[in-house]
Amino acid sequence: MSYLDRIRACNSADLNGFIPLRVTGQGVGWIRKGFASHLTAWTGVFQVSEQAVDLNPDLDNFAGRTEAVAEVTNALVEQGVIDRRHGELYPVTPGTRDEAVFLLDRASAAYFGIRAFGQHLNGFVRDGAELKMWVGRRARNKGNFPSKLDNMVAGGLPHGVGFEENLTKECWEEATIPADLARQARPVGVVSYCAETRRGLKPDIQYCYDLELPEDFVPRCNDDEVEEYYLWPLDKVADLVRESTEFKMNCDLVIIHFLIRHGYITPEHPEYLALGAGLYQWVGFQT
Repeated sequence: MSYLDRIRACNSADLNGFIPLRVTGQGVGWIRKGFASHLTAWTGVFQVSEQAVDLNPDLDNFAGRTEAVAEVTNALVEQGVIDRRHGELYPVTPGTRDEAVFLLDRASAAYFGIRAFGQHLNGFVRDGAELKMWVGRRARNKGNFPSKLDNMVAGGLPHGVGFEENLTKECWEEATIPADLARQARPVGVVSYCAETRRGLKPDIQYCYDLELPEDFVPRCNDDEVEEYYLWPLDKVADLVRESTEFKMNCDLVIIHFLIRHGYITPEHPEYLALGAGLYQWVGFQT
């Protein structure tokens, strides 16, 4: 196995099985052809063809689109086509969060193949010249990736919530990091990928942060999403990423990003250029 295998695993999508989701002719997602057939009953909301799924042009404003699509997704949850409702609303956008054309429940994001945004934080400690990283183990009853290893803090970025506000909230909920310490987290870039899952497509973007923690700080989970935390030498974390599938898939990418930035993976590494390029997979939307 290799670091590059972890990047390939997060970029498994074959777009041949999908058709574009469009709003006023502009692509905002990718829908699996089989799922598109479930939308044909709602002609007042979706216009489905073999080439694309278009939002009905009569839905010409943000609130109206959001309400109409929510009626469809709620019905599909009741029918068992969509797994569940989450309760957080994600922006449906051709580009950035600020360009949203309507909102969609987080649990429906992959079914519609929209670009989802999240935040991942690497908490680390300096032990002399050695770096150690805090790693969490996800609760065994989590719906996604139960018992997998995870970044110290990670969460989705809902619509209408600012970056600092959301990260501070996630830090407290997941690791009991107080707000004054959480605000010391340093934004260090993004990783992006496009994974195909049983639900659909995930052309996701994760904003990455580093937070150097005091030696005596010990994280504690407040929301039952993390079963246990470990403080491990960076060598051990790197070996687990490279040689196993112990981590939740997108966390591998966030850690590889950290390893490159902190000089653990150097230009002498045979995969260095491929890793640098592979961390940024931008999937566009057809018009």
